[in-house]
Amino acid sequence: MKSRDNSVIQIGAWRVDPELDEISRDGQTVKLEPKMMQLLLCLTAHAGQVMSVEQLLDEVWKDVVVTPDSVYHAVAALRRVLGDDSKNPTYIANVMRRGYRLIAPVIPLGTADTLALRLQPEHLTGATQAVKPTADLPRTQSIRNLDRRTFGSAILAVLALVVACFIVDRVWSSRRLTAARFAPTVAHETAQRVTAAPAAAIAPPPDSIAVLPFVDLSQEHDQEYFADGMAEEVLDLLTGVPGLKVIGRSSSFQFKGQNQDLRKIGDRLGVRYVVEGSVRKSGDQVRVTAQLIDTTDGSHLWSDKYDEPMGNVLTLQDRIAASLVRALQLSIEADDYAGGRHSFKSSQAYDLYLRGIHAWQTTNKEGLESAVAYFQRALDLDPNAVAAAELLAGAQESLAELSYVAPREGFERARRSAQRALAINPQSWEAHLILSGVHLVYDWDWAAAEHDAQAALRLQPHDSETLQGLAKVYEALGRWDEGIRLTQAALALDPFDPSLHLILGNFRIATGELGAAEAEVRRMLQISPFWGEGHFDLGGILLLEGKVQAALAEMQLEQTAWSRYAGLAMVYHAMGRHADSNAALAAVEKGGAQDYASEIADAYAFRGEADPAFRWLERAYRQKDTALYSIKSDACFARLKSDPRYAEFLRKMNLPQ
Repeated sequence: MKSRDNSVIQIGAWRVDPELDEISRDGQTVKLEPKMMQLLLCLTAHAGQVMSVEQLLDEVWKDVVVTPDSVYHAVAALRRVLGDDSKNPTYIANVMRRGYRLIAPVIPLGTADTLALRLQPEHLTGATQAVKPTADLPRTQSIRNLDRRTFGSAILAVLALVVACFIVDRVWSSRRLTAARFAPTVAHETAQRVTAAPAAAIAPPPDSIAVLPFVDLSQEHDQEYFADGMAEEVLDLLTGVPGLKVIGRSSSFQFKGQNQDLRKIGDRLGVRYVVEGSVRKSGDQVRVTAQLIDTTDGSHLWSDKYDEPMGNVLTLQDRIAASLVRALQLSIEADDYAGGRHSFKSSQAYDLYLRGIHAWQTTNKEGLESAVAYFQRALDLDPNAVAAAELLAGAQESLAELSYVAPREGFERARRSAQRALAINPQSWEAHLILSGVHLVYDWDWAAAEHDAQAALRLQPHDSETLQGLAKVYEALGRWDEGIRLTQAALALDPFDPSLHLILGNFRIATGELGAAEAEVRRMLQISPFWGEGHFDLGGILLLEGKVQAALAEMQLEQTAWSRYAGLAMVYHAMGRHADSNAALAAVEKGGAQDYASEIADAYAFRGEADPAFRWLERAYRQKDTALYSIKSDACFARLKSDPRYAEFLRKMNLPQ
């Protein structure tokens, strides 16, 4: 990697120091994540020009497995730090259907060694105007906007040379685990190249395979949901093949929209074989193609094309999976493969089911509610479609776990849907897994949670989700060694699943391995930069490690307002800024008491204030806080262990001491 130039640039009202990954103005300094700095510098190098999403992916995330979502989220985060308004921008403008354009004035200032840490207003064309801080930013993060200004091609040329040296490879991080199975994730690059699968350093096992997202080649490009669903179904069917290691969806779907060499993909995932395919729909006909590639040499082992009426699509994934098994029999001896996992009788219901899976990928409230509606409509048409009942329960559980609906309403609905799935098919591992989650997060019935998680694992022993489900139960119970073993086994099957890195990080905190915990949390958000409340989580670990300034930078970047306030309350306390700590804590108490009671208790526990910490723990208990099940792995709460009320609270939750 090239060494970085230490030239300093002024962009609008902000002085940008790439060497330190810092921007500053009016005495305020903000530490940027390296990828965010690289994005800013890339836009600066092409200031005034429209940069497409594809160009930004090529320049900022070169040779890294990412999706366009990485660009959208990174631009949104950068705007937030700069204090920009997407509707009335002064820094980064949207150009409809084309990309983004930096519109702020840019001035090369020199080197960090020769410049003072202040803005130089004589270089600006307009006066700065103060604006109110955004609603979810602490008052110390208030910023001002600049009038727009263009600059000449000569400066552009200089900046292009300056920016060319700034290549940065580091990581981001996350907090609260979501239950959304189909959450889209994006892989990011670090100096250690931690995105590579654990098996990538050695020859992949001969009985290993990954199913990549199928490509929508329809003229209207409106069949993405069908293409994704087809790949998902083939992947699930292959998971049931004895002796075959199948990489999970979170990892294989990282490559969606990427045009990478399949041999490199196989190396990253640590697999011998890769399946790719496409879908083209025209009228009532659909054409599905699929092919099997040996990643060691790029050779095509099998391919086929299926032209069917839409009414016949129910059997297509079975036929593709069966053909793949036959192509691999010499290697895996999978003669006892049996297809037909789903029991849809209606092609229309199946179409609604696939649309529900696609809607779930957003993981926001609207997406999950849309998924629930699709699955329910599928069940209305086909009451015995167990797959629709399973995913209906899963989406309802996600709505509750993410606090989009009241716990009693959401978890009870999920319980009823999972029980319906079991009534249709008593061998439904997904229904057992969802019931385990309800028992774990809502009922706090640890024996029932373990029973259902073990049942799911027996029914589907080679799936990362079932391994993760039992690992979460052991996290709650404090059975660290067993949980670590299960989580590592799950990561071998799905190395790019961010939730697995979060769970492993929690285990490392519990066992006192803070450096390892930090590495896992960084890996988690390196894969998916906006997973949960990652900067809060990373900031908390950094605080425990005594890295106060680094913790402050993380907390300032936290996307979720109330977690950011709770985190800043802890950091300011560690810095001796007690008035600021009190103000931040008062803010989260006022606005986030309903859903963030456990975070408030965290902050008080960190500050050593046991009485308010236990008051907020009791409130979290009454409110069925969805993060409370993992109290035993929470390092802040561990500070309360000497207080007899801690043991009493664990007994109240029926947790072992």
